[in-house]
Amino acid sequence: MTFQERITISTTGHGDMADITTQVAQVVRESNIQTGIAHVFNVGSTGVIGMIEYEPGLQRDLPEILDKLMPPSRQYGHEQAWHDGNGHSHLQASILGPDFTVPIGEGALILGTWQQIIHLECDVRPRERTIVVTVMGE
Repeated sequence: MTFQERITISTTGHGDMADITTQVAQVVRESNIQTGIAHVFNVGSTGVIGMIEYEPGLQRDLPEILDKLMPPSRQYGHEQAWHDGNGHSHLQASILGPDFTVPIGEGALILGTWQQIIHLECDVRPRERTIVVTVMGE
Protein backbone atom coordinates (compact mmCIF):
# COMPACT_ATOMS: atom_id res chain seq x y z
CA MET A 1 0.00 0.00 0.00
CA THR A 2 1.10 3.57 -0.63
CA PHE A 3 -0.11 6.72 1.14
CA GLN A 4 0.97 10.28 0.37
CA GLU A 5 0.41 13.62 2.01
CA ARG A 6 1.93 17.10 1.77
CA ILE A 7 3.19 19.26 4.61
CA THR A 8 3.61 23.02 4.18
CA ILE A 9 6.05 25.05 6.25
CA SER A 10 7.14 28.69 6.19
CA THR A 11 10.82 29.51 6.52
CA THR A 12 12.57 32.75 7.43
CA GLY A 13 15.43 32.29 4.96
CA HIS A 14 18.99 31.02 4.90
CA GLY A 15 19.88 28.77 7.83
CA ASP A 16 16.33 28.39 9.17
CA MET A 17 15.94 24.85 10.48
CA ALA A 18 12.63 23.22 11.39
CA ASP A 19 11.98 19.94 13.20
CA ILE A 20 9.32 18.20 11.11
CA THR A 21 9.41 14.86 12.93
CA THR A 22 5.97 15.33 14.51
CA GLN A 23 4.32 16.16 11.18
CA VAL A 24 5.94 13.18 9.44
CA ALA A 25 4.94 10.87 12.31
CA GLN A 26 1.35 12.11 11.96
CA VAL A 27 1.33 11.20 8.26
CA VAL A 28 2.63 7.73 9.14
CA ARG A 29 -0.17 7.28 11.72
CA GLU A 30 -2.79 8.40 9.19
CA SER A 31 -1.45 5.91 6.64
CA ASN A 32 -2.21 2.92 8.92
CA ILE A 33 0.94 1.27 7.53
CA GLN A 34 2.57 -0.90 10.17
CA THR A 35 5.82 -1.93 8.44
CA GLY A 36 7.53 -0.04 5.65
CA ILE A 37 9.24 3.25 4.91
CA ALA A 38 8.46 6.94 4.97
CA HIS A 39 10.10 8.95 2.22
CA VAL A 40 10.26 12.70 2.93
CA PHE A 41 10.97 15.04 -0.01
CA ASN A 42 11.40 18.83 -0.25
CA VAL A 43 9.92 20.32 -3.42
CA GLY A 44 12.47 22.89 -4.60
CA SER A 45 16.18 23.12 -5.29
CA THR A 46 17.33 25.13 -2.26
CA GLY A 47 15.79 23.22 0.64
CA VAL A 48 17.12 20.17 2.47
CA ILE A 49 15.53 17.25 4.26
CA GLY A 50 17.83 15.49 6.70
CA MET A 51 18.35 14.12 10.15
CA ILE A 52 20.11 15.71 13.09
CA GLU A 53 19.86 16.06 16.83
CA TYR A 54 17.60 19.12 16.81
CA GLU A 55 19.19 21.28 19.49
CA PRO A 56 20.39 24.92 19.49
CA GLY A 57 24.08 24.15 19.05
CA LEU A 58 23.61 22.03 15.95
CA GLN A 59 20.90 24.35 14.63
CA ARG A 60 23.65 26.98 14.52
CA ASP A 61 26.56 24.69 13.59
CA LEU A 62 25.15 23.07 10.46
CA PRO A 63 24.35 26.30 8.56
CA GLU A 64 27.65 27.83 9.71
CA ILE A 65 29.75 24.92 8.44
CA LEU A 66 27.87 24.94 5.14
CA ASP A 67 28.62 28.66 4.77
CA LYS A 68 32.31 27.94 5.37
CA LEU A 69 32.33 25.17 2.77
CA MET A 70 30.21 27.08 0.22
CA PRO A 71 30.12 30.76 1.19
CA PRO A 72 27.95 33.38 -0.45
CA SER A 73 29.85 34.71 -3.47
CA ARG A 74 29.21 36.48 -6.72
CA GLN A 75 31.77 34.21 -8.40
CA TYR A 76 29.49 31.17 -8.77
CA GLY A 77 28.32 30.48 -12.32
CA HIS A 78 24.72 30.59 -11.07
CA GLU A 79 25.30 34.10 -9.72
CA GLN A 80 26.84 35.27 -12.96
CA ALA A 81 23.84 33.97 -14.90
CA TRP A 82 20.96 34.92 -12.58
CA HIS A 83 22.26 37.55 -10.10
CA ASP A 84 19.84 36.32 -7.42
CA GLY A 85 22.27 35.90 -4.51
CA ASN A 86 21.65 32.19 -3.99
CA GLY A 87 24.32 30.29 -5.91
CA HIS A 88 25.70 28.98 -2.62
CA SER A 89 22.15 27.98 -1.59
CA HIS A 90 21.83 25.62 -4.54
CA LEU A 91 25.25 24.09 -3.85
CA GLN A 92 24.57 23.61 -0.13
CA ALA A 93 21.20 21.99 -0.80
CA SER A 94 22.66 19.69 -3.46
CA ILE A 95 25.32 18.41 -1.06
CA LEU A 96 22.80 17.47 1.67
CA GLY A 97 19.94 16.52 -0.63
CA PRO A 98 16.20 17.07 -0.91
CA ASP A 99 15.04 13.82 0.64
CA PHE A 100 15.37 11.31 3.45
CA THR A 101 13.90 7.86 4.09
CA VAL A 102 13.00 6.49 7.53
CA PRO A 103 11.90 2.92 8.36
CA ILE A 104 8.51 2.26 9.92
CA GLY A 105 7.84 -0.51 12.44
CA GLU A 106 4.70 -1.16 14.46
CA GLY A 107 3.04 1.81 12.77
CA ALA A 108 5.65 4.38 13.87
CA LEU A 109 8.88 5.95 12.66
CA ILE A 110 11.94 4.03 13.82
CA LEU A 111 14.21 6.76 15.17
CA GLY A 112 16.87 6.94 17.85
CA THR A 113 16.43 9.20 20.85
CA TRP A 114 18.52 11.99 19.33
CA GLN A 115 17.33 11.67 15.74
CA GLN A 116 14.92 14.23 14.40
CA ILE A 117 13.82 14.80 10.81
CA ILE A 118 14.59 18.36 9.77
CA HIS A 119 14.05 20.80 6.97
CA LEU A 120 16.93 23.24 6.41
CA GLU A 121 16.36 26.35 4.34
CA CYS A 122 19.38 27.17 2.20
CA ASP A 123 17.79 29.93 0.12
CA VAL A 124 18.50 33.56 0.97
CA ARG A 125 14.79 34.50 1.08
CA PRO A 126 11.88 33.26 3.19
CA ARG A 127 9.97 30.49 1.45
CA GLU A 128 6.74 28.55 1.68
CA ARG A 129 7.94 24.97 1.38
CA THR A 130 5.98 21.94 0.31
CA ILE A 131 7.24 18.67 1.72
CA VAL A 132 5.86 15.44 0.26
CA VAL A 133 5.68 12.45 2.61
CA THR A 134 5.16 9.10 0.88
CA VAL A 135 4.53 6.11 3.12
CA MET A 136 4.93 2.65 1.60
CA GLY A 137 4.45 -0.73 3.18
CA GLU A 138 1.80 -2.95 4.66
